[in-house]
Amino acid sequence: MNQLRYMSVFARIVEEGSITAAADSLQLSKSVVSQHLKTLEGELGISLLKRTTRRQTLTSAGESFYQQCKALNDIAEIAWQQAKDTLETPQGTIRITAPDALMSTLIAPAISNIIKRYPLLEPELISSDQHLDLPADNIDLAIRVGPSAISSIKQRRIGHFRDVLCAAPDLIARGVDQQSTYIANTWQGKQILHTFTHKETGTPFTFSTQARCKADSFNICLALISEGAGIGLIPDFLLKQTNISVGEVFPSFQLPENSVYALHPYSYRAPLSVTECLAAIEEQLSATL
Repeated sequence: MNQLRYMSVFARIVEEGSITAAADSLQLSKSVVSQHLKTLEGELGISLLKRTTRRQTLTSAGESFYQQCKALNDIAEIAWQQAKDTLETPQGTIRITAPDALMSTLIAPAISNIIKRYPLLEPELISSDQHLDLPADNIDLAIRVGPSAISSIKQRRIGHFRDVLCAAPDLIARGVDQQSTYIANTWQGKQILHTFTHKETGTPFTFSTQARCKADSFNICLALISEGAGIGLIPDFLLKQTNISVGEVFPSFQLPENSVYALHPYSYRAPLSVTECLAAIEEQLSATL
């Protein structure tokens, strides 16, 4: 690593015309710059500069070496500027994951607005009801229901909603009980237990059953419930949509709130692309839920 520093300093000596001028430009002492040059020439085993009291000139070996050092500095300058540019304009790839139910309703509309605003941004949306590993799957931003137990992941609560036990209207009309077919998302498991409270009195009510049908996608569960195959959970914000033809199984009771969290793997400062996308998602969340 020191070799790169010595090469960078050498290029600056050549460009500034003297060790003294290079030291001023680099805000280093003249002795430090001189020692860097001496060490560089010693490690290479060649002379790079011919110096007199009035001027310095490159040796033939120094001329060739300088061109490489200059290229190194140019690459470093470009890399530095590109990194700084990301602090001013969201750009590049950003991988965002969220559950199916939230992706189509919240994430996609929010990111649609972001794409129009920032043409250099390249979002990649991953709809999954399974919790992906943020570092292993190269995820920049995850929207999840419930907090994460992983302490190294930055997370923040950004909203909430309630699940509603629903069924198709004709199934509700025939009567629903604990023997009714339960449509579950895979993460719910086999044994189902819901604790409701009365919306007015707060009286608790427990509903337990077993999942007869499971799917690894909320949208599949929704399709089965809408077609009258059984009962299952649907987020309350989706019930506001006119194309959802289901009703509440227990309209006088409600389930506990579910908290929505935003997570990212950046320990110091999240990139502007992440903060801008998250702000758009929060705005959509507040307008929808």
